Amino acid sequence: MQKTVPNLMAALALASASAFVAPAVHAASNEDITKRHFAALVAGSQPKLAELTLFFTMMPKGGDLHHHYSGAIYAEQYLEWVDKQGFCVNKASYQIETKKDVIEAERAKPAEQRTCVNSSELIADNATYRELLQRWSTKDFYNHGAVQPPPDRAFFDTFGYFGPVASTNTNEGLKTLKQRAIAENLSYIETIFELAPMTMNAQFDQAVQGADQAKLQAQMAAWLPQLEKDAGFKQAIQAYVANVQNSSAGVDDEHFTMRYQPYVLRFLSPSLVFSQMVGAFEAATLEKKIVGVNIVGAENFNVSMRDYSMHMQMFKFLKTKYPKVKVALHAGELAMGMVPPEGLKFHIAEAVNVAGANRIGHGMDIAHENNALSVMRTMRERGIPVEVNLTSNEFILGIKGEAHPINLYRKQGVPFVISTDDAGVTRHTLSNEYVLFASRYQTDYTEVKKLSYDSLRYAFLDEGEKQRLLKQLDARFAKFEADIAASQRNTGK
Repeated sequence: MQKTVPNLMAALALASASAFVAPAVHAASNEDITKRHFAALVAGSQPKLAELTLFFTMMPKGGDLHHHYSGAIYAEQYLEWVDKQGFCVNKASYQIETKKDVIEAERAKPAEQRTCVNSSELIADNATYRELLQRWSTKDFYNHGAVQPPPDRAFFDTFGYFGPVASTNTNEGLKTLKQRAIAENLSYIETIFELAPMTMNAQFDQAVQGADQAKLQAQMAAWLPQLEKDAGFKQAIQAYVANVQNSSAGVDDEHFTMRYQPYVLRFLSPSLVFSQMVGAFEAATLEKKIVGVNIVGAENFNVSMRDYSMHMQMFKFLKTKYPKVKVALHAGELAMGMVPPEGLKFHIAEAVNVAGANRIGHGMDIAHENNALSVMRTMRERGIPVEVNLTSNEFILGIKGEAHPINLYRKQGVPFVISTDDAGVTRHTLSNEYVLFASRYQTDYTEVKKLSYDSLRYAFLDEGEKQRLLKQLDARFAKFEADIAASQRNTGK
């Protein structure tokens, strides 16, 4: 008995000591360190813009879901294509000349007498080159006395300047956008690419103007079968599909994916708009890379306003015929004063409740809409995100800061994604859009990381492709957070 007592006491002592061992201190995770670092960058009244720029350039971005191909190419590249196509630029009007006889006549003149020149001749004159960049983009708009028409006109006018070459060299253009995206850690772009096929029908135009909903439905139902049988129209759709296939060759790879939306111009006649919609929907059924349909153009133009409700009815009609095709609609890209107040009351609501939009582009006039709370509740419940474009919203509409409805959408639980719109025209990047969001609106790392993931979750991709990109994004964020954590440890923070 006496021999066992010391052993028992020792065991009790050991057990007692074990019970009071201090818990191990776990090192902060890479994500936690990244969260703290980001919080420091946005703290205080003056966010650290240079450091935020570095942070977001490095941070993986899932996708850019509101992206116009022609507006994403920089003027400098369009100018290169002027030479490739054998065109010239008029030094007085800055328009591209495409007529062969005019170009040949200009080239026959001595160099000092030419009014229409190639890119190298134009660039040699720095003042002329600088003004071309100011007309073909928004460069210097607020600086140095540049050409300054109203901002929205300056923006939309750019497309008229580079339009003659915008649909040329598209494979080269898409590959440029791919490399630019990879450089800022962006893995997916859903680009609004090329005008959908169309055909005019004067009888349809006359019949639907001022028509009630029933008559419009009857006219669409009567013309659609004819369009579907129209050999020329079918050939145009096949040509559109072939153009997407040829233009996209070599763009997708293991690390980058691009998909395409045909677009409809909203300020044309009803028959042109409806036939474009039909062409776009039909193309989306024929080619997997075509993942959705969109409608574009200044929303405040007279025809755009006059026919807006008609267009939403057209989308509703075609959604029933092509239920699997996704729709993203520019809606509510309006500011007070651009149109009479009545024009601000219904665009987003009709895009959601009539046209059945799967995503809303811009959505800027929501605070003015009738039943805005109901519209936002519907968007929240259906998971219809807003594509937020801070740079273009500020430039075109003059809306930024707390005047921007982004916090209204956030408060109401409406999903949103950060996107670029026309980064070549307004000369910025997706990374910069994140910088603007983080520096203007109170946020944290958890939210900006979620925004990156949401830009893939709300993409018009099939589930398999979506999951592949999301899995890649997991790995990319793990590396990013490890790099940020290492940099913080190395600086003793």
